Amino acid sequence: MKVPFKPGTLIYPLPAIMVSCGSSPENYNIITVAWTGTICTEPPMCYISVRKERHSYPIIKETGEFVINLTTESLAKATDWCGVRSGKNHNKFKEMGLTPETAQIVKAPLIKESPLNIECKVVEVKELGSHDMFIANVVAINADDNYIDKATGAFQLNHAKPLAYSHGKYYGLGQKIGSFGWSVAKKKK
Repeated sequence: MKVPFKPGTLIYPLPAIMVSCGSSPENYNIITVAWTGTICTEPPMCYISVRKERHSYPIIKETGEFVINLTTESLAKATDWCGVRSGKNHNKFKEMGLTPETAQIVKAPLIKESPLNIECKVVEVKELGSHDMFIANVVAINADDNYIDKATGAFQLNHAKPLAYSHGKYYGLGQKIGSFGWSVAKKKK
């Protein structure tokens, strides 16, 4: 039996990401975001949604740049901490022992400890209500070569043990069930 439930944001799980921003070491910051996703393949585009009152909001709005840093089980504490502490009062890189690295294109720093960094340039800010959506072009990708299959060149994020967010809690991902198209693939004889 189904029961009525208050309309809300129950599309889970989501990636738990750390977004780095700022144009110089003095204003570098990290914000944890779960409201994120891919919105277009060609050109590659994604989004993050951020509350206006968050310390990172005016930094991203002013610079028009940010980096999505994928997280892992080993980054779970830093991911949570960077989401509940304000960059107004904390140097999140220093306090969490994270390393800012120079990006290929944007001025915002990469988080070295992240297995994948996605450099983004904002093309539109859409005011929605509690959050504003920063729609961005993906301008560069930085992948940790420890997770690149040497034979195929494929990036294997699953080996990094990615972190997911579901209704206020963090989770690791379970075992692989199948690959895209496996349910209709022809059986080999």
